[in-house]
Amino acid sequence: MIDNERHDLILIVEDEPKIASLLSDYLLASGYRCKTLLTGLGVDAAIRESQPSLVLLDVMLPGNDGLTICREVHDWSSVPIIMLTARVEDIDRLLGLELGADDYICKPFNPREVVARVKAVLRRAQMGVAAVDDTGLVLDAERFEVRVDGRALTLTPVEFRLLRALSARPGHVLSRDRLVAAAYDDHRVVSDRTIDSHIKNLRRKMSEANGGVDRVRSIYGVGFKLD
Repeated sequence: MIDNERHDLILIVEDEPKIASLLSDYLLASGYRCKTLLTGLGVDAAIRESQPSLVLLDVMLPGNDGLTICREVHDWSSVPIIMLTARVEDIDRLLGLELGADDYICKPFNPREVVARVKAVLRRAQMGVAAVDDTGLVLDAERFEVRVDGRALTLTPVEFRLLRALSARPGHVLSRDRLVAAAYDDHRVVSDRTIDSHIKNLRRKMSEANGGVDRVRSIYGVGFKLD
């Protein structure tokens, strides 16, 4: 198994230099590469440019707050995000499905715990074979295969990437823009009708393999989710 820890880039967005430096030191010691931003401005551009494997994102930032950044980034990217917060009142908002955060950590924190959380989130995102839930749906990213209750499901590359994006956050609604970004990595312009067509084919194939149960749901005016 490839040791991704020696290659993953972690983007740290934290306005307190001492905390950012502490996080960077511990992550570097664990084999990660790090890039640091001390403001909420330019996060979108930094993600597009450096393509990090994960973002550590503080809630309270100058320029743009972390909650807004998380929501906006996940409109077009599936990069895992761990939120950092010192405010208890933010926790309920962080737990909201609409934000799409993968985890949150309360300040003050043990930096070793942060490293452990980073490893856990990356493991879920990058593992070659990922069982989505207890209904028998399994994705094998290395072999580009999907199995439902042990039966192979034949998908096109676009359908596979759409299912992988949906299955990474079961129950979360993903917008069409985010699904386009997940399905096509060349930033091409794709119409809503094209995505809807791919989703329709994916739903049909999954329903046929799952005894007629349709697990991909359309949320009118918002996007799609995997139940």
